[in-house]
Amino acid sequence: MRPPRLMKVFVTRRIPPEGRAALARAADCEVEEWDSDEPIPSQELERGVTGAHGLLCLLSDRVDKRLLEAAGANLKVISTLSVGVDHLALDEIKKRGIRVGYTPDVLTDATAELAVSLLLTTCRRLPEAIEEVKNGGWTSWKPMWMCGYGLSQSTVGIVGLGRIGQAVAQRLKPFGVQRFLYAGRQPRPQEAAALQAEFVSIPQLAAESDFVIVACSLTPATKGLCNKEFFQQMKTTAVFVNISRGDVVNQDDLYQALASGQIAAAGLDVTTPEPLPTDHPLLTLKNLILPHIGSATHRTRNTMSLLAANNLLAGLRGEPMPSELKL
Repeated sequence: MRPPRLMKVFVTRRIPPEGRAALARAADCEVEEWDSDEPIPSQELERGVTGAHGLLCLLSDRVDKRLLEAAGANLKVISTLSVGVDHLALDEIKKRGIRVGYTPDVLTDATAELAVSLLLTTCRRLPEAIEEVKNGGWTSWKPMWMCGYGLSQSTVGIVGLGRIGQAVAQRLKPFGVQRFLYAGRQPRPQEAAALQAEFVSIPQLAAESDFVIVACSLTPATKGLCNKEFFQQMKTTAVFVNISRGDVVNQDDLYQALASGQIAAAGLDVTTPEPLPTDHPLLTLKNLILPHIGSATHRTRNTMSLLAANNLLAGLRGEPMPSELKL
């Protein structure tokens, strides 16, 4: 009896071990992986995906019409090791009847923890204080030296009260936050009730919040949402944190707001591009911290990789995916 034909799978990066192990156990698949922690060059990606039945990719891999044409008619499943799908040409993918898997929910806790870390680090000026210790700037006690802003009795504004926005608010509540505001496409009374959060407009949120946390999706409506006008509406003592997507923020306007003292500080988990060039103006500022490590815990990344692998294998076998993006 002739053995069944193996399905070709191409993986665009060296993924965490639990996902790799799941793919290695798949007897019906022939897996090729770009064995590097660095992004795959476009020519190698086109070569690797040619004739593939399944593609496991990352947020940094642009899956556009050209790549889909290079892949050919065999391609039936794309599984991305990310929550975001901005890198996927979804209209073209839908036309070809390709199924898409992604990894929502699993990074909610890790990203929320990172948002709190960014907020505490910026509002209490930790990087500046550590640098002063290292360079001899910490001399004697001074009444106003390295004073920052505390969370107790503060107002926190969250742009996007989805899973991550709610998780951030739940973690901040024990710090004694007095008031939560949120903005988005529409009120979310059920989710807001547990936090006693008030639904307000973007301008009101910017104007009244001591801390602004951006946790919304990137859409045409939110692209460039945090711009010069937004920052001018904020308090000069306010701290800004972005854990959503880099393109939600106009980075030139953010630089001006930080450099001029229009706002006190910012913590960015995301930028455009990633990473920023080392000579980017934002990197000259003492009152800004980054980079993109929102989901960077061993457990979270392993869980993501296993989910991405299981999405891919289920799709190739014609089974329900654990997390399928319905197109």
